[in-house]
Amino acid sequence: MPDTASSMSPTITSMIRLDHMHVLAAFHRYHADSPWWRKRAIVHSTCAALEIHAQPEEEIFYPALATVLNDDPTLSKSRPEHNEMRATIGRLRTMGPENAAYDGLFHQLMAAVMHHVADEETVLLPAAERALTSELRSLGARMTRRRLQLLGERPGEIAVNTVGTFPVATFLIASLAVLGITRCLPKVTKTPARYLL
Repeated sequence: MPDTASSMSPTITSMIRLDHMHVLAAFHRYHADSPWWRKRAIVHSTCAALEIHAQPEEEIFYPALATVLNDDPTLSKSRPEHNEMRATIGRLRTMGPENAAYDGLFHQLMAAVMHHVADEETVLLPAAERALTSELRSLGARMTRRRLQLLGERPGEIAVNTVGTFPVATFLIASLAVLGITRCLPKVTKTPARYLL
């Protein structure tokens, strides 16, 4: 009997592509003339997304792909590229946006990630879709579970950085939530003072 969660899960290759789109969109939100707090939020949010993407990819996707791709050069260089990305992330986290090297280092991370994404999109993902067809959904379910574990380890960090990355949208959503809550609360009527005695 097939596992229901696995049969309903997106494929692992679809999840990886969505991660790629998410991080590339984050790169486009970064501007050198943005306020320092927004730069920091975008960088920290992007770095967390990259880390949460890379770990399950290394634990689940690469080993599955290695069973069908022998000595593939693109797969072989994927882990070292992740390690370089982690080193750059570590350097970004030790400095702030006021540092003259901050913008350049983030752009260096962008370039490395875009190169890595291009390799995965043109070589590894199509190879997985050809060779791992029957396993793609179960691998996607495993990746989802692992990603939820990783997200659960840092909810505060992710929430704070999301607020800083999308300040206007966060304000609008919070305002609508407050408005909705106040409309749902029962009306408090004032009792005339003469009836209180």
